[in-house]
Amino acid sequence: MREINTAAVTGLVSSLYQEANFSLPADVLAAFRNATQLEKSERGRKVLESLLENADIAARGRVPLCQDTGLAVVFVRIGQDVHLSGRPLAEAVNEGVARAQKEGCLRASVVNSPCLRRENTGDNTPAVIHEEIVPGEAFDIAVLPKGAGSENMSRLRMLRPADGLTGVINFAVETVEAAGAQPCPPVFLGVGVGGTMDRAAGLSKQALLRPAGKAHTDPELAAVEQEILERVNAVGIGPAGLGGTVTCLGVALEEVPCHIASLPVAVNIQCNCARRASGSL
Repeated sequence: MREINTAAVTGLVSSLYQEANFSLPADVLAAFRNATQLEKSERGRKVLESLLENADIAARGRVPLCQDTGLAVVFVRIGQDVHLSGRPLAEAVNEGVARAQKEGCLRASVVNSPCLRRENTGDNTPAVIHEEIVPGEAFDIAVLPKGAGSENMSRLRMLRPADGLTGVINFAVETVEAAGAQPCPPVFLGVGVGGTMDRAAGLSKQALLRPAGKAHTDPELAAVEQEILERVNAVGIGPAGLGGTVTCLGVALEEVPCHIASLPVAVNIQCNCARRASGSL
């Protein structure tokens, strides 16, 4: 049995959340550079070049990539042979987010009582925490700061089984087309299919952790991802919504079994500021 004090969790979450807000992952930067070669619009290329310049300034200056430093979405994979000591895990994670907000001078973007008071919590907590129990002694954390511009454009639909794969693909394309420039394209798409409505939504968010350009291991699902990507880019929204050939930089689809009478589909849009960071204890 491996023991981990949750004080270490707090430190890791704080470090990862700041890093995610200051530095884009290498695969996202590579996707931007590749897109500058693919984009046929001069205005689109200039937008992509500006995004690369912004990323460079943020990384060198250790300043936020975007003024919206996101709602903290935290994925925790806990080995079943790990014993956590100290504060409860959720408290430790939230303390890490609060510490990152203070130390990194990140915007406080969370309000409590959304229906009534909408008062800012002041430290970007509480985080949205997804926990997964896995075999062994692993303890892995991934943080995904999620801005409201892209999250607000994400959608969930309970399709009929008869809608099939065509319905899934059409819904993904329609979601991006309806969003237009609002989620700050070029975007990344996470698509979750199956389970129940909440499971599909969770899958679509989890899919955004996959590195840009990494296709699904199932060749048939990889082909679906490619079809969605090509159809979305054919819409012509382009970088910053100014028109062009690169509206989407990557599609990641994940699926799980579902009820015979159901076909839940969630499309989670991630803006061009596709921030994420991960680490282990």
